[in-house]
This record gives sequence, structure tokens and C-alpha cells, in this order.
Amino acid sequence: MSLPRPHLQGLIAATFTPFQADGSLDLDKVPAMVDHLVEQKIAGLYVLGSTGEGISATFQERCDAAEAFISAAAGRLPVIIQVGCESLAQAAELAAHAQAAGADAISAVSPVYFKPDSVETLIASMAQITAGAPELPFYYYHIPAITGVNLNMVEFLSKAGDRIPTLAGIKFTSPAVHEFQACVEAGGDRYQIFWGLDEMLLAGLTAGAVAAVGSTYNFAAPVYQQLLNAYAAGDLTAAQQMQSRSQEIVRTFVPYGPRAAQKTIMSLIGVDCGPPRLPNVPLTPERTEALRSDLEQIGFFDWIRQPAGSTSA
Repeated sequence: MSLPRPHLQGLIAATFTPFQADGSLDLDKVPAMVDHLVEQKIAGLYVLGSTGEGISATFQERCDAAEAFISAAAGRLPVIIQVGCESLAQAAELAAHAQAAGADAISAVSPVYFKPDSVETLIASMAQITAGAPELPFYYYHIPAITGVNLNMVEFLSKAGDRIPTLAGIKFTSPAVHEFQACVEAGGDRYQIFWGLDEMLLAGLTAGAVAAVGSTYNFAAPVYQQLLNAYAAGDLTAAQQMQSRSQEIVRTFVPYGPRAAQKTIMSLIGVDCGPPRLPNVPLTPERTEALRSDLEQIGFFDWIRQPAGSTSA
């Protein structure tokens, strides 16, 4: 029997995993991180994904981090735990842990070394993972630029329901808007497709997205809340302005290294998430100051202080 499908709306933050300088977990920082996201009216948390460096964490670290975010959320907003890894058996164990810990849903990226060679193989792989958490809705994490797995997601939706009874949808992180729209239409009321590219959120909305997962929602939520409000009000010009700001933010920090730069931005706004973990390299003090200067120059710190209803320049 299939589970009731949750229907989320708005911004779902792909959370950072806080580390100390020596690379060990620093989970004492999690409550303040989650409080900040609640204050920013974030609609949910996506934990231990690409932004959360989940693939770089050990099994126990992933369990500990999942528990920390679930505890800090305390039912105030839903928590989706990303459990995918190279070992399907271990991913199933992580799924079981997420269910026992009180997660609201799980998600999983495909293995990336031995890649599924067909939709059928992908379905079989995800079925093995989800068997570990038969009570939790499941969202497949489609991110072909990272995994190299670019299978037909419409076909996946059409065939996976019988094999994966907990399938609730897809986290779709690809600029292929036409494919996303096809998934939205194919999913109908049964599956929800999350948009996954922050700098193209407006395109995702026009293709049918009602919820989006992204990393920049951690520190630039006011920009995106204004975008959502403008789009809902039919003010395309204002929505385009907010999307332009989003793109300018992304263009500014990406040259510094996206993982390290975004964690640095969090510290610059007063929400310390610690440094990234190797092989991601933290910014030097000089690079940190350069990034701060670049963000000041584009108006970032003013943009994130504007109320949700404002679209002033």
C-alpha cells in the first residue's frame, strides 16, 4: 500500500553540515542554524545532500547529523534526509535510521562509480534503499551534472510506482526545464517534483514547480520569498528582478568555490556553519574579505534585509 504523499510549498533549504577546523562534526551549531531557517520562513530542510557534504561523511556521522537536525527542527518544519551513497546496502541502513530517528521523508542520489545503466536498474537500486524505510515518503535525487546518471525521469515515474511504493517524487536538479515540466505533468497529483536550481527558480515556477530545494535559500531567502510573492501576484517584472539578484549572488560566490564560499557567507550573516570538509578547501582570511567586499558591492547585504513584500532597488 502506498503512503500518503506530502505536498510541500515554498523554499526547502539544502542545509550545511557544520564541521570544525579539524574536519570533525560540530553539531552544537545545528540548533542556531535551524532557528535561522525557521525565522526565514523556510518550508523544509533537505539534510546531507550535496550542500550538506553527506557523501563525505561516515555512516555514524550521517546518523548523528540526521538526529541533530530532526531534534532541532522539533516538528516546526519537515526534515528530508538524503541517504544515498555508493553502497546500496548502507543506504538502506541510513534510510532505516532516518525512519527510526523521526525524519519526515528520505531522498537518495544514485551511486556514481558503478552507475545504473537503465531506468529499470535505477528503480531496482532505489527499491533496495527504500526497503529500509517502508514508512517514509521517498524522493529520488536527480542531479545528472554530478552523478553522470541522466536517465529518463518520466519513464522512471511511470514505472517506479509498483516497485517503490513509498515514491513521493523527484528532487530535480537540472537546467532541462522541458524535462522538469514533463515530470510535473506525468506526476500529476501522485508525485511532487521539487525544482533544484536556485538561479533558475523563476523558470521552474513557470514549468509548474510549487516547491524548490536549494543551498542559497540558507542565506538569501528574502530574495527568493520576494520572487515567489511577485510571481504569485502576477508581477513578472518584479519576479525577474529578484531572479536577477539571485543570479548575481551566485555569479559572485561561485569563483571562490561554491561549498566553501557559501559556508563563508553563512558566517558573514552571523550563522556559523564552520568550514567545509576536504576535499573542499576553506577560504583563507584574505579570500573571505574579498568575498565580503564583492557581496557588498552587488548589494547582497541590503537585499537580504529587505522584507518579503519589497522589490525596491
